[in-house]
Parts: sequence; structure tokens; C-alpha cells
Amino acid sequence: MKTDRSAQLFTLAKTLIPGGVNSPVRACRSVGCDPLFVARASGCMITDVDGNAFIDFVGSWGPMILGHAHPEVVEAICRTAGEGTSFGAPSPLEVELAAQVCESVPSLEKVRFVNSGTEATMSAIRLARGYTGRKVVVKFDGCYHGHADSFLVKAGSGVITLGIPGSPGVPDDIVKNTVSIPYNNETVLEKTLRDTSLDIACVIVEPVAGNMGVVVPERNFLLKLRELTRELGIVLIFDEVITGFRLALGGAQERFGILPDLTCLGKIIGGGLPVGAYGGKREIMDLIAPDGPVYQAGTLSGNPLAMAAGLAMLKVVRRPGFYAELEAKSAWFGEAMEKIVAASPVLAVLNRIGSMMTCFFTSEPVTDFESALLADTAVYGRHYRQMLAQGVWLAPSQFEAAFLSAAHDREHLEKALNMTESSFKKLMD
Repeated sequence: MKTDRSAQLFTLAKTLIPGGVNSPVRACRSVGCDPLFVARASGCMITDVDGNAFIDFVGSWGPMILGHAHPEVVEAICRTAGEGTSFGAPSPLEVELAAQVCESVPSLEKVRFVNSGTEATMSAIRLARGYTGRKVVVKFDGCYHGHADSFLVKAGSGVITLGIPGSPGVPDDIVKNTVSIPYNNETVLEKTLRDTSLDIACVIVEPVAGNMGVVVPERNFLLKLRELTRELGIVLIFDEVITGFRLALGGAQERFGILPDLTCLGKIIGGGLPVGAYGGKREIMDLIAPDGPVYQAGTLSGNPLAMAAGLAMLKVVRRPGFYAELEAKSAWFGEAMEKIVAASPVLAVLNRIGSMMTCFFTSEPVTDFESALLADTAVYGRHYRQMLAQGVWLAPSQFEAAFLSAAHDREHLEKALNMTESSFKKLMD
């Protein structure tokens, strides 16, 4: 595989951009290679600057549920761009998208658009604190909610990939108001939430963890979380940046039938463009300025390009059978992957829910952050490089999800399965 142009670009980038990348995991350090620079993508294929083509299971880290450059999304962006790319003022598109998002997500009565998932989560906890008059945020070990100061305690995603315990530059005065507890542990959950000395404003959770790899909630965990927060007057925030519009039209909350007080959404609602949102109960959302005293603002919030792309994306996913077809395809692929794993002497387990999955290189079930950390990252690095050499684009980290899209057809998936089987055999050499 030729990589000359990518190598040249990375050398130049390192002189201009910290680490040569604009988001740390992209540097591919944990998988033992340098990054490839992408030139273009279409459907389920991604092509680098040297002309190498790959079957993509990253999907821009999840939002490309339709695949890349979907014609209806591209047409909407081009049409809207011709009328202006940013207004810094209200536009009809944001009202239309807000209506459709609220109609789709069961717990949303009002929604506020922002520019990223990080903005959504940091705004949601500020709102929860303003609503309750309390300070402490409870999160879960290995869950990642963006890079705001309050969330970089036992966080997943790039923080765990790079082996960073937190981050310099985060003041102790902020960290002391964040409590991180084990995911899927009802006993610790109840003990923590009933501790009246903690002054808990909110609990924020990925209803399906996707940033320590895919970890599915145990049967009663989310139900217990909802019951306790409701009883104790604690705001429950679902971070559905990954699961929203991915596991169902209404996200994980529709799939599990559990409604939070606030929900955070990410770039999937903008067809993959830079956008995020947070929303929920009317009585809480009405505290946001200008109606209330909790301030949050953004010049690009409600950007017309993202709104148009989001409307186009929603038009497609709301068509009859979309999620049923994606679920059936993902189940078939997941079952085939499990057979490969089971037949191989390589120690691995596959976690899957819907169209998101992770193959952990460990012999033990992965149910929380502690068990995720048992995965052999060196073996994953070898597997990553072998899959890349065969033409499969995986996340450059053991602790991320693989995503299927509507654009992955049977032919591409069968090729990926064959390549996976080949890689597993080479891992034994």
C-alpha cells in the first residue's frame, strides 16, 4: 500500500498543528502507525490521498448513518450554501429541524442547537446546575462527554486511548465537583446518589457506552438510574451524541423506553456537519437565556448548512423500514463476526447493539471500564494495521465503536468478514 503523500502531509502537519492532527486519536499512536490523510469518501468507501480505498467502519465516528456524501444531503447543502453560509440570525431551517428533532426524540419538549457534542454536554450540566441550585455532576468511569473540564475525570475515547488520567489545565476546584463511578454497578450508583453530602445536580450517562468501546447497559441499570434520580430530584442527562438517531429514530431512550430529563445530541442531526443540540423538559429548558438566567450562546448555532443537512438526513431515516433494514443487516454482520471470534484461538469478545459494535481483545466479558481495560491494545494495534493493509478502515483505538451505515451492502460486508478472518489467523503467527 503506497503512503508517500500521506507521509509527506503528516511531516508538514507536525510542524504546523500539535501532533500533526486536530483531534488526538487521529495520530494513530496507539495502533503503531502514522495516519493516512483522506481525500474523499462516498457511500461506505473512503479514499486517501495516495489513492488507497477502504471500507469505512468509522463513519466520522458515528454520524454517517446514511454513508458518505449521500446525494440528498449533498444537494441540500449545495442548495443552501448558494443562499448564504452563516447569518448569525434566526432562519426558518432551524425551526423546521427543531420541530422534527422534538417530534422524533421522546423526551424533548424544547431543543437548543449548538455546534458540537461537547458544547451540548457542557451546556446541559450548566442548565442542570441552574435548575437544581446544586453543584456536583455524577458521571461514569469510561464514559466520554467531550473535553470540557468537568468531564475529563476517568474519561473514555482519546483520554483512555492515550493513557491520560485526566488533563493538566483543569483546576482542582472544578474536578472536586465531578464524581465518577463504575458503569453498570447498581450498588455503587444507589450509595452515591443517596449521599446527601454530595449536593448532586445531575447524572450524565451514555445510555450505551460508546467511548470505552461499546458497552451495553445491564438490564436494570438504566431503570434504576431513572428511578433514583426522579426520587431524589436529580436531573438525569442522556448523552446520546453517539446513540441518538443511531439505535432508533428516538435513540437509546426509545429503544429502552426510559426517558431522561435532558438529552444531548451530536453531529448526526446535521448529517455529519459540525452541530450539536441539547433539549428536554420545557420547565428546565425555559431557564435558558433569553427566557431565563442560564446563559449559553453561539454565533454559528443553528447554522443553515447544518440545519439543511439535518433535515435531509431525517427525511431519509424516517422512511418506512430504514431502521429495520439497518438492524437486520447489523445483526447478520454481528453474528458472522461472532462466529469468526468463536472459531479463532485469538482471545476476543464482540459487544454489539444495533449498528454499533466493538471487538475487544480479551477473554472476559466487557461490562464496564475496568473490564474494558483488560483488552490487549497491542493485539488490537496489529489487527488494525492488518485490516488497513487489506482495505478496511477501523477506528485507530481499541476503545471506540465500529459503525454500519445504510451504504454498507452485502458485498462490502462479506469482504470485511473475509479480511477479519484473515487478520485473526495472522495474529496467531
